[in-house]
Amino acid sequence: MSSDNNTNRKLDEGKLKDFMGKVFNDLGGAWSAVLVIIGDKLGLYKAMADSKPVTPAELASKTGTSERYIREWLANQAAGGYISYNKDSGKYSLQPEQAMALAHEDSPYFTGGGFQATSAFFIDEPKIAEAFRTGRGVDWGEHHPSLYQGTERFFKPNYVANIVNSWIPALDGGRVEEKLKKGGAKVADVGCGHAISTLLMAKAYPNSKFVGFDYHKPSIEIASKKAKEEGLSEDRISFEVAASTDFPGNNEYDLVTFFDCLHDMGDPNGAATHVLQSLKKPDGVWMIVEPFANDTVAENLNPVGRAFYAASTVICVPASLAHNGPALGAQAGEPRMADVVKAGGFKRFRRATQTPFNIVYEAKP
Repeated sequence: MSSDNNTNRKLDEGKLKDFMGKVFNDLGGAWSAVLVIIGDKLGLYKAMADSKPVTPAELASKTGTSERYIREWLANQAAGGYISYNKDSGKYSLQPEQAMALAHEDSPYFTGGGFQATSAFFIDEPKIAEAFRTGRGVDWGEHHPSLYQGTERFFKPNYVANIVNSWIPALDGGRVEEKLKKGGAKVADVGCGHAISTLLMAKAYPNSKFVGFDYHKPSIEIASKKAKEEGLSEDRISFEVAASTDFPGNNEYDLVTFFDCLHDMGDPNGAATHVLQSLKKPDGVWMIVEPFANDTVAENLNPVGRAFYAASTVICVPASLAHNGPALGAQAGEPRMADVVKAGGFKRFRRATQTPFNIVYEAKP
């Protein structure tokens, strides 16, 4: 009878202690995440954004909250390094670097949206566990609503920092940016969600026309409302409920954009085919923004890959499987993206630029 070698192997106590340290660190992080969400929701970080030291009573007074709860919250945040503590004065402060990540929503480093989205991960856990058992999908619209706003707030800082400043200028040797600035260009933003990307582009290039498409009707309703609040007229920006494989327009768009969504789709090859049909020939450009990923699992075993594999397991893979898709996942990597694009009939595909969290691909007919 064969035996499992692992069961007979002598435990390395040092390795076990190191591993348990990792586990407890993660457990503390998971338990504390809800307190970050509360700090974001109740404006606790914003109240400390001036970096002035406060006592629990002072912070409670500033935010209209209970001192006893604030006392415990501050201690937790200080233990995790999210807030600084002075043992001599007994006061707490939010350092400028911490405020950039936790208090300032216009900062490119703001993380509040990511924590807000995390709450949906736990709320939706029973659905995902059942999907593990059945192999079925969980569509985007089946998630808890906190995911939608959290996703918007999570992506916005990165989009604000990069779309207009570096991503669009990297396309087609700068010619796409020239068209958008000159005016008369038409852009389709597919999978636009709450339209952070669409709105940013429309405001940056007022002489061009932008149309946002998403198959999730509640998101389109929110996008339309945001455009009105921004004072953008329908001749500059509009929104329609449509999928990536049937959004209207034939040989019509100078630029089609997909922001962090192609890997989620049920029919990415079909989407690529439809994008090719929708672009003006021969100079139309498809910009595909995807989560940063290397080409192999071994290369993605790092903190960024860990976070993206987690989101992919809970959101991206289930969304694609809900439509009988290939479930590319958030860490699909460049070769798989190239296969999708070329399957749609595109002849030219390249990596236009990248950040630590995204890769921007360019596809041309």
